[in-house]
Amino acid sequence: MTTLTERIVRYGELRPCKTAFIDAHTPGSNQKENFTIIGGGVSESPDQHVHIRDTPGFNIGAAGQPPKCRNSLHSHTTAEVFFVLKGRWRFFWGRNGDAGEFIAEEGDIFNIPTGIFRGFENVGTDYGMIMAILGGDDAGGGVTWAPQVIQEAAAHGLVLGNNGVLYDSKKGQTLPHNVKPMPVLTEEQMAAYPEVPVEAVVPRYVARYQDLMALSGKKPAKVIGTDALLKDKPGFEVDFLSRNSLGEDVITPEKHVVLMPMRGTWALKVSTSETVLNAGDTCLLKPGEAYTLAPSMTGEASLYRVSETDDPAGATWTEA
Repeated sequence: MTTLTERIVRYGELRPCKTAFIDAHTPGSNQKENFTIIGGGVSESPDQHVHIRDTPGFNIGAAGQPPKCRNSLHSHTTAEVFFVLKGRWRFFWGRNGDAGEFIAEEGDIFNIPTGIFRGFENVGTDYGMIMAILGGDDAGGGVTWAPQVIQEAAAHGLVLGNNGVLYDSKKGQTLPHNVKPMPVLTEEQMAAYPEVPVEAVVPRYVARYQDLMALSGKKPAKVIGTDALLKDKPGFEVDFLSRNSLGEDVITPEKHVVLMPMRGTWALKVSTSETVLNAGDTCLLKPGEAYTLAPSMTGEASLYRVSETDDPAGATWTEA
């Protein structure tokens, strides 16, 4: 049985991987840093460090990027949810990334629909960080890259095998004899990926930080779930807490819970253990592990709480 300390990943202790994905050498994307915090994540590199290997029905990760750095177009078959911890980010989607886009500010959360190609870019002036919630225990099994991403990566020495592993010719690596290159989607296959207009995405899949602060004045705001602001069943639920959202009552979750502070410091007590969570920290709580949680200092305080559900981590995109 792991201790509470072993299930907390501090923001300052996050270990990045700069070779996590197929576009690691592609100009404009080659400064990305990928973080796998809970679960196996979606990294294609053996260099990826995993902080907590438990898989509570979903994965937690993060992406850090300097200004003007982008993550290339890809699609997921399970949920991909981001909230902006630091900076200003442009999310875009469609086969060529031009079907729709919007700008996310700090604290905003985006439940990106499955089955569409998406990417994101740091459009701020400083290093930015977005925190990720990925559906399912095996989040890496459902990632598909747009054809142009695979082709451009090959031109810069990176080939993705059909075993999901990257091979870098700059390091003298070649595909093993029993591994073939990941096939590129055909035009017919690409036609199955919708070009979704922005007006069909933002109202249904985006929640703004200031709105959540207003909604969480006396109790937690339900962000993602069947009866939440963003109605969905991605295999987990998300709610949002601010200063006055919780009292002093003891909470005993029936399933896994992950606490992810956005602003301020939060005092957490589990049994006889007490600690303080800061912005960017991640804490995994086990089923039946009773806890109390409250802001520990004055000033702005906010926190995203992710709870495991029995729902399958399936498709989220449906026609309006």
